[in-house]
Amino acid sequence: MAISSALSFLSDRKRPIVVAVILFIVLSSLFLLPNPTPSALPFFSSPSSHLSSSETSIPVSSNASTPEPPTSAASNGVSSSSSAAGSVPVSADASPPVTGTAVASDGVGDSTTDPPRPDATADPGDAEADVPQPDHGTSPAAAEESGSAGNNETAAGVSAERDAEGQGGGAAVEEPVELPSWELCEVGKGVVAADYIPCLDNVKAIKGLKSLRHMEHRERHCPEPRPRCLVPLPERYRRPVPWPRSRDMILPNIQWGIHTRTVLDVGCGVASFGGYLLDRNVITMSFAPKDEHEAQIQFALERGIPAFLAVIGTQKLPFPDNSFDVIHCARCRVHWYADGGKPLLELNRVLRPGGYYIWSATPVYRKEQRDKDDWNAMIALTKSICWRTVVRSRDINKIGVVIYQKPTSNSCYLMRKNNEPPLCSESDGSRSPWYTPLDSCLFPAVSSSGGGNSWPISWPERLNMKHSTTSKNTSIQFSQEKIDSEANNWKDLVSEVYLNEFAVNWSSVRNVMDMNAGFGGFASSLIQQPLWVMNVVPVDQPDTLPIIFDRGLIGVYHDWCESFNTYPRTYDLLHMSYLLGSLTKRCHITEVAAEIDRILRPGRWFVLQDTIEVIRKMDPVLRSLHYKTTIIKRQFLVATKGFWRPDSTGPQS
Repeated sequence: MAISSALSFLSDRKRPIVVAVILFIVLSSLFLLPNPTPSALPFFSSPSSHLSSSETSIPVSSNASTPEPPTSAASNGVSSSSSAAGSVPVSADASPPVTGTAVASDGVGDSTTDPPRPDATADPGDAEADVPQPDHGTSPAAAEESGSAGNNETAAGVSAERDAEGQGGGAAVEEPVELPSWELCEVGKGVVAADYIPCLDNVKAIKGLKSLRHMEHRERHCPEPRPRCLVPLPERYRRPVPWPRSRDMILPNIQWGIHTRTVLDVGCGVASFGGYLLDRNVITMSFAPKDEHEAQIQFALERGIPAFLAVIGTQKLPFPDNSFDVIHCARCRVHWYADGGKPLLELNRVLRPGGYYIWSATPVYRKEQRDKDDWNAMIALTKSICWRTVVRSRDINKIGVVIYQKPTSNSCYLMRKNNEPPLCSESDGSRSPWYTPLDSCLFPAVSSSGGGNSWPISWPERLNMKHSTTSKNTSIQFSQEKIDSEANNWKDLVSEVYLNEFAVNWSSVRNVMDMNAGFGGFASSLIQQPLWVMNVVPVDQPDTLPIIFDRGLIGVYHDWCESFNTYPRTYDLLHMSYLLGSLTKRCHITEVAAEIDRILRPGRWFVLQDTIEVIRKMDPVLRSLHYKTTIIKRQFLVATKGFWRPDSTGPQS
């Protein structure tokens, strides 16, 4: 009667429509009582039908390692996305499912927010915040059992992707990618597995060395076959203290001039010298050999200070000629005058004409006979290479320092009574320092073409200065228009896409590596951010590293078919732009992925810019590592590393 009375005011034509709507709502409620999920409603289509009929890539999420409040979601874990979302993450983290955890269906993976991380509830500035322990017990097969993705999706590398208008783009069916079966690395005796660096921890090769006199055991000896294994996380691994609080853990601040921009710190300890020069816009490349007992380079990188593993032994440092404005050595325990002075000749090679060498060591201020002999040998060597002594002093603590300056012309070399060491000539071979023995000749201040003695303008104008159009180590010509075009392109991309559309928490990014740096445009576009960039120029690419140093940035040469000279878990963001296609012609994509995983910190990001074909080859490999991946504008792959490790059959150290 109540319903009849309520409907009495309606016309005869409208009354049947209203009754039908009421019945529809009542029936829908009855369906929700036994199974309160959208898939139970008769007017919802089956998710499986979408998977089989749609050509649009659908994000697959199985990340259940961190419980979230229950939200409306598809019962099979496939999340829908709104057209306004710029990117949709794909998760392959195969942690066991947790009851009550659901995936939001209204734009999961918003590009303007930081993706969920294992320590999302912890204070980001608290170094003692609890961090989840590594997940060793879940295999990729568990992802299928938890309903995260079908076999076909995993094999084909299905990933969420958006075109420039934010719409899902259709794509042809790709050939299945053979996914690796990941295992933990097996290391030699005396090597800590969690700190494994393949090219520096090759125990078999080191044992076979005939001599250790020139630090040969600290140089690179890459294993064959190339590693395709994962470095385990150390027990109770914690993320490093955030910058700048990490820098202030050792010494108070010091001042420096802006005329000096690039500095090389030899035998750097924990890189405090370089850390405090950052306040004056001076960027320091600090390096030291791998030390199993102290791991000082690792500590420097944990503090967010640029550092690199290297040794002056028998091979050249991976830097171009005339790179650094200042070189610093404080008790670095290098016998500069040994082997005919080759170690100091290497410093002379990488020091810019007119640059300074700052040396503080016991021969400078002690009076014991051994120190006197070392000091006299240093006097003779620096005089023979025309270094001028600017100052030699002692402070109140009897700790002394001597400062030398490299000449800006070749006139002093030509006036020497003895031509020892002789000047290097163009017939001495390639100037590339990659796996090249140390010179026994003196690198001139001015090349035969007349270049090499000009000092760059002051910072920050130096970043955008005009450059020489010829590479110093090759005959490749670089036009100023090409350099400027790259700089403008990266400036626009970073401001419009990288900082706004990527699910990257830039406030937690400090250590960045550009794996194919070009002219340093990517690093230049991030210069206002509180981070630093290691610019890597691959040895098989055009030699642009001299231009990078001229701009006041730092970098190294490297071959990405080998391991990089850094400890595991030392970088917050790895960036690779249009390199993977040519790289995988020389080495396997699994080897590249394993090295990326070794360098990258858990909870941090790998960004790949490349063609959609190359991206679709890399995407399933990263998801087999349980990375969360997102394809943006069919040009970028953003992957977040988790804490997953394969099952361990033995101790991790």
